[in-house]
Amino acid sequence: MADEEGVPGLPPTSWAVLGLLSFGRELSGYDLKKWSDRSLGLFYWSPSFSQIYGELKRLEKAGYATSRLVAPEAGTRDKRVYRITDEGLAAVRAWARTAPVDPPVLKHGPMLRLWLGHLLEPERIREVLAGHREFAEAMRQRAEEDVEGARADEAWAYPTLTLKWAERYYASERDLADAMLADIEELEAERERRRGADGTKKGDRPWL
Repeated sequence: MADEEGVPGLPPTSWAVLGLLSFGRELSGYDLKKWSDRSLGLFYWSPSFSQIYGELKRLEKAGYATSRLVAPEAGTRDKRVYRITDEGLAAVRAWARTAPVDPPVLKHGPMLRLWLGHLLEPERIREVLAGHREFAEAMRQRAEEDVEGARADEAWAYPTLTLKWAERYYASERDLADAMLADIEELEAERERRRGADGTKKGDRPWL
C-alpha cells in the first residue's frame, strides 16, 4: 500500500534497513547490524538483530531485496546475504525525496533529573551530570573514530557527514554538561550567600 505521494507504507525500520542496502553492498544480517551500530546508532537508533531479520523478510516479500546463501570463509554453516533490487532502490529514493521529515524529539534523562533537583541532593545531581558528560565524550570519540573509518569509501560520503554531525552533537552535550555543572556550583553559592544574608535555614526554599 502506498501513500498519496506513491511511497510504499513501510515502517521506519524497513526504510533504515533498505537504506543500508542502498549503498550497493551484499550484506548479511550481521553486517547490517554492525553498519547500523556504526552509523544509524549515532544519530537515530540502531535496530536489534530480530528487527533487522524481520524487516529483511518484509523487504524480500515486497520485492525490494533478494537474498542468497554463500559459503563462509571459515566454519561450516552457510550465511544468507541480501542485496537491494531496482524496485527497492526506487522505493527508498522516493521515500527519501518525498516522505515528511519528522522533527527531532528530545527526551533528555539527565535534564529530567535536573528538573527534579529540588528533590535530590546537589551531589547526586552532579553525579548524574558527570555520568552524562562521560557518556557524551565516549560517544564523541566513537563518532570521531567512525568518521576516519568511513572516509576511505566514496559511497559513504554522506554518511560520513552524519558521523561528523554526531561528533559535533556529542561534543556539545559534553560541553553542556560542563556548563550545567558550573551552573549548579553558582546556584549553590548563591543559596549559601542568601542563607548567610537572611538567616534562612537550609531546605526552607525549594530549588525550582
